[in-house]
Amino acid sequence: MDRATLAAADVAAVARGLLGCHLTAGGVTVRLTEVEAYAGAADPASHAYRGPTARNAVMFGPAGHAYLYFTYGMHWCMNVVTGPDAVASAVLLRAGSVVDGAEAARERRPAARRDADLARGPARLCRALGLDRAAYGLDLLNPASPVRLTAGEPPAQVAAGPRVGVTGAHDVPWRFWVPGDATVSAYRRHTARSQPRS
Repeated sequence: MDRATLAAADVAAVARGLLGCHLTAGGVTVRLTEVEAYAGAADPASHAYRGPTARNAVMFGPAGHAYLYFTYGMHWCMNVVTGPDAVASAVLLRAGSVVDGAEAARERRPAARRDADLARGPARLCRALGLDRAAYGLDLLNPASPVRLTAGEPPAQVAAGPRVGVTGAHDVPWRFWVPGDATVSAYRRHTARSQPRS
C-alpha cells in the first residue's frame, strides 16, 4: 500500500484495497478482513461531515496517517486517512486476523474465547494491537513508525453491505469484508436509544 493509492479520490475503492493488508503495532500484526469507508463532507456518517475540529483534524490530510477516536468512554477505534488533502475521507478498520504476535494479543484481550475474536470489531482490533491516543496522527507508511500499514495478499472475493452502527446514510454499502472469514463482525443496524420518560 502506497500513499498515491491511499490518496485516490474514491474512498470506497481504497477501502476495498485495504482488505488483506497488514497492520503492525505493539508486537502484533493483523491481516485486515473488514473495513468501512467514510467520505468526509459528502457523507453524513463521517466525523468530518461538518468540517474540521480538533478531534478530526488529521482526517484533512495527508493520506496514510492514523485517525483514532474514543467511543463510549472506553474504546479506541482507528481509521486510515485517505483521499487528497482537505477531502477528509477515511477508512475505519473494523476487524483483522492476527497473523503474528498472537500471544501478545491474547494478553491484551484475555476475554477472547478464540483467536478469531482477538481483533474482531474495531475496538478489539485496537486493543489487540495496543493502540490508543498515542497513535493519533502517526504516518502509517513511514518505515520508522511504531504503527505500520503494509501490503498483503488481496482476498479472492470481497463482500459489500451497509455500514454498522451509523445513523446517517446507514444504507450506503460501504462496509467491505472477506466473505466467510471468522473475524468479520455481525451486521447490526443502528437503533436510536429510547429516552426515559419524564
